Amino acid sequence: MIRPRALTWVAWFLYLSVLVAGLVVAASGECDALGLWGFTCGLAVAGALESVESRIPVTPSYAVAALTVRAALFAFVTALDCAGNAKLLFVLIPLTAYFTLGHRIAYGLGAAEVVLATVLVAVGPGFGGDPEAVPDLLMFAVGIGFALTLAVIAGREEAGRRRAESLLVELSDANARLAEYADQAVTLATVAERTRLARDIHDTVGHHLVVTAIQLEKAAAYRTLEPDTADRALTDGRDSARQALEQVRRAVGALHDDTDGFTLATALRALIARLRDTDFTVTLRLSGDEHRVGESVRLALYLVTQEALTNARRHSGADTVTVDVDLTARTLDISDNGRGLRPDAVEGHGLRGMRERLDLVGGRLSITTGATGTRLLATVSAP
Repeated sequence: MIRPRALTWVAWFLYLSVLVAGLVVAASGECDALGLWGFTCGLAVAGALESVESRIPVTPSYAVAALTVRAALFAFVTALDCAGNAKLLFVLIPLTAYFTLGHRIAYGLGAAEVVLATVLVAVGPGFGGDPEAVPDLLMFAVGIGFALTLAVIAGREEAGRRRAESLLVELSDANARLAEYADQAVTLATVAERTRLARDIHDTVGHHLVVTAIQLEKAAAYRTLEPDTADRALTDGRDSARQALEQVRRAVGALHDDTDGFTLATALRALIARLRDTDFTVTLRLSGDEHRVGESVRLALYLVTQEALTNARRHSGADTVTVDVDLTARTLDISDNGRGLRPDAVEGHGLRGMRERLDLVGGRLSITTGATGTRLLATVSAP
């Protein structure tokens, strides 16, 4: 591990304090030059060791060796200190051990130093040997306690800093993931909007274009035999083309279908009136109160009916279609007497659009087809 900076600052403060005190006493002539030189070099080596350890990760084996060297340096400096303050450097032993070897070893070393100092005071002049030895011993014990308390505080501060750095990294990762998710959401929204526009164009513009084509064919067929019928067909075809143009404008403007005041019964009757012909009959049966049904459900039922009738008129060859809408049960049953759907048309674009419309309102579509005709049954669960 890399030691906290606070430990290096405390160590350098003690080294400088001991050095200044020793130099002040040496200035009075109480120290010999050789001892002062050794005292100063010992402190310099200890300071260099602190500088190295503050910049590199410390392994347990290195920590033990460094503490041993540090203890020897402190003993050497204490022996040459004329001021008698170098013994305070020993408080750095448990303080350093706290961050390199763990708090249990640090507490053990602190207690061992206090016990050793007490024994030295008791047996002779090793630690003090004068009346001030006991107060010095107490101050040394207080210094050890203060050093360990400082270690606990610095350790918590370091743990908090590392936790904050870890949280910052996690936050950066989360922000990066959030930005990625936002990009994905934009992409999905774009795809969804394109799908909606394609469905709207198919369900609305496609229908009106089919009706226009039918009316033009009718006008061409009756142009000489029944001019009035041909003129009416042209008028209906022009109206249908105008409605198709309006739907194109809405799609280009990315607007939703204008459903203000939408009435299902009125819309279905208008739809059937546009499609009804001498060779194509549509019967509508509508039951239930549409005011009890949500507007989105009513619109979905209308668009499914529109697509189903367009398919029946254009592809099935049917001449009779029955549309049964039960708003109480929220079902739509459409049957024709045509030749049925080809297998490749069962999942064609139009029917896929119907399913997507119903999915939006919690509905589903089932199809039964054969030689005698086709039946589409839509059920909706949404209110």
